[in-house]
Amino acid sequence: MRNTLKELREAAAMSQQECADRLGVTRQTVISIEKGHFDPRLSLAFRIAATFDTSVDKVFTPDE
Repeated sequence: MRNTLKELREAAAMSQQECADRLGVTRQTVISIEKGHFDPRLSLAFRIAATFDTSVDKVFTPDE
């Protein structure tokens, strides 16, 4: 699964730690999601979308 978390986070001028704090996860979790090594649970996906005022399908897209 691909995601735009890094782009959204950088556009908001937010560090990985700030993003992690807002989402209630560790910085390592944010890093893993950004690198595509971890697909979050649906509840976290919705929190990510809400944090950046967008929809889940704008953050996450399936691999082709």
